[in-house]
Amino acid sequence: MSERKVRVRFAPSPTGPLHMGGVRTALFNYLFAKKHGGEFILRIEDTDQTRFVPGAEDYIIESLNWCGLTPVEGPGIGGDFGPYRQSERKELYKKYADQLVESGWAYYAFDTPEEIDALRQAAEANKETFSYGIATRDKLNNSLKLSEEEVQQKIAAGEAYVIRFKMPADTDVSEDDLIRGNVTFNTTKSLDDKVLFKSDGMPTYHLANVVDDHLMEISHVIRGEEWLPSMPLHVLLYKALGWEATKPRFAHLPLILKPVGKGKLSKRDGDKLGFPVFPLLWTDPKTGDVSRGYREDGYFPEAFINLLALLGWNPGTEQEFFSLEELGEIFSLERVVKSGSRFDPEKAKWFNKHYFQQKSVEELSELFKPILAEKGVEASDEKVNAVVAEIKERCEFVSELWDQSSYFFVAPTEYDEKTVKKRWKENTSAQLTEIVNVFETVENWKADAIKEVFSAFMTEKEWGFGAIMNPLRLALVGGNMGPDLFVICELLGKEESIARIKTAIEKI
Repeated sequence: MSERKVRVRFAPSPTGPLHMGGVRTALFNYLFAKKHGGEFILRIEDTDQTRFVPGAEDYIIESLNWCGLTPVEGPGIGGDFGPYRQSERKELYKKYADQLVESGWAYYAFDTPEEIDALRQAAEANKETFSYGIATRDKLNNSLKLSEEEVQQKIAAGEAYVIRFKMPADTDVSEDDLIRGNVTFNTTKSLDDKVLFKSDGMPTYHLANVVDDHLMEISHVIRGEEWLPSMPLHVLLYKALGWEATKPRFAHLPLILKPVGKGKLSKRDGDKLGFPVFPLLWTDPKTGDVSRGYREDGYFPEAFINLLALLGWNPGTEQEFFSLEELGEIFSLERVVKSGSRFDPEKAKWFNKHYFQQKSVEELSELFKPILAEKGVEASDEKVNAVVAEIKERCEFVSELWDQSSYFFVAPTEYDEKTVKKRWKENTSAQLTEIVNVFETVENWKADAIKEVFSAFMTEKEWGFGAIMNPLRLALVGGNMGPDLFVICELLGKEESIARIKTAIEKI
């Protein structure tokens, strides 16, 4: 590591909900900053006003906060390098775009979108691809072809223009990527003259990104693989602006791949296979469509973060469970893989089960109480804690607590047909009536005491335990489920247990 202070940024665009791939990019930036005693910054890249979605910025910030990835600088936080929304920095960018034109690294282009479309269509008709760049720019409507006077007349007349980067011909642009090693692009073979400044007075991502990274003293750009083709342009922009000496180091993260088939993980995969791809629930402000979120689906942030950390990064040990603090101590870009990592929704549940089981009964009870309130259930803390303690091992999510325990709070109104058919015999009602009489004699209504009295009675009668205990469970819970039968009796209480047995005798 050089002596330069580590400053990294997560720079999403507010064009919709934050994909879990974006959260992983934020996570790896955050961990890199923690490892090197650096600073993690949030910057909102909202230069493309046509794709701006109301509420998306708040969603991004809330997602990061839920994950525990809190930036030290950013919108609503402040810092010495603000503002942190590009739309609030737009006065900055024109100066640098003009500097590039003056130094010969960029030029004015007056071609209309319709003219560009016509050229594109004509190329497609010849089974070619149109590219505005080295091979075509001298024939088009721009300041490389027009005289200085013509250019000034067009600008004075208010004619719309963009500023394009002038890609140098047949140049190899090489850069040492911290994950991929040396990466080389040839300008003539693979690069066109990208727009740096748009006709609406806003910079494109390419210019704004480089200017802001320089002015915010960003030391490392850690971003998704999809930005790798942009790296040579950004490297050349640092050179063209005279900032080569303070250019950040680049690291391009591998894709998160879909669970089955080829390609990167998308919302469609989640919809099809039944899992979320966004950290939080998202409601589209235009269509009203609702997309699931990990938080609302009952995942703990610790599980979500642990899952993401191991998608593309390998700790080099057998350890699989890490706190955010532990990750910050051992994370390194050297252990990030180049190839994509396949997402496994079952592994996500596995992680959540681990963190669910790590929670104390009291913590889980607090999370369970809103669900009970929603169901109209009033119960003492003591009872809720006791119920959670009994069923905790059977659950992966807080939402499952109700599925596994509803009968502790609400008496069954119907009984599982298969169990009735299999377990409720001709003499069952008469036998359970005798059990009611036995239960009424039990004074110490604790599981052990109930079991002792029950066992003594069963031995005396020489009845098979299975013949009584299965229908008794059916009477108490409505099916063939739940923990120890006498624990259920204790938690229900004497009166409620007896009332339920009597109801089952009547109904079945």
